[in-house]
Amino acid sequence: MLTLTSASSALTLFPECKTQRRRFAISAAADDKFPSFLPKQMEEIKDPFARKLATRIERLPVNVSFSEKSIMSSCVKPLIQSNQNPVVLLHSFDSSCLEWRYTFPLLEEAGLETWAIDILGWGFSNLERIKSCDVASKREHFYQLWKSYIKRPMTLVGPSLGAAVAVDFAVNHPEAVSILKSFPLRLYTTFLAFKGVSFDTGLDWVNIGKLHCLYPWWEDATVSFMISGGYNVSRQIDQVMQKTLIIWGEDDQIISNKLAVRLHCELPNSIIRQIPDCGHLPHVEKPDSAARLILEFMQNHSCQKKAQLAPTEEVVY
Repeated sequence: MLTLTSASSALTLFPECKTQRRRFAISAAADDKFPSFLPKQMEEIKDPFARKLATRIERLPVNVSFSEKSIMSSCVKPLIQSNQNPVVLLHSFDSSCLEWRYTFPLLEEAGLETWAIDILGWGFSNLERIKSCDVASKREHFYQLWKSYIKRPMTLVGPSLGAAVAVDFAVNHPEAVSILKSFPLRLYTTFLAFKGVSFDTGLDWVNIGKLHCLYPWWEDATVSFMISGGYNVSRQIDQVMQKTLIIWGEDDQIISNKLAVRLHCELPNSIIRQIPDCGHLPHVEKPDSAARLILEFMQNHSCQKKAQLAPTEEVVY
């Protein structure tokens, strides 16, 4: 199991951050070198965190049974290599890895080996020759990417629809998932999802969110997914045996907090934490709080595993 820093270190991880997204001295630079496969409209994005993370997006070849050729699959690979289990971040419905632009650097600064993966059919992968983007295809693609590159049990973090992807994947490939973190379901509109966002910021966030929609294959991939029926994991929830953290924004205007309580009751090994003054996607709106909860959850789980092993005296530090 993933071993993190001491409890005192985790609690003082971001002591100087008085407001959100001010932890890092990042400014939008005109000379940011973006990968050539990103839409040219990336140059128009103002958000410095999105621009910074976009420079790190790359495509990796992934072999799947439903394509004769490898799918060049987009992701952000970790800068930090560790012998511990990595954290793998999924995005919400019809989005991309840029959704993690605020929380990703916080997790890396905390010393975690962190991946951000684009789910098949969305994000910045090359889908020119892909005919199917249904649930089974998305699952196989993610599994083959994990098997080829990550290769270890992972801590899987899924916001919005990504939570359904995480549950489906954990049930079908339990060997690949150590623990789960979940944020509840689906973004409908930016101004409904986030609390107190200015018009200019909201417009830039919308532009970030729709970058991948500019690819010529986006419409076919999305239609393929919708026709397939999408994710329906309600019957799989009680099969999730991994420890799970549910993070919920107290001011979520899209999903009732009653559903958060219901999910907590139905997931066998779950805990729930709410973030005050926060809307639908905490990792975008309150990245410091979201990162802190993830780190503390992983740390507590690691300590429990150590305690279970302690009597055997087989733990090596």
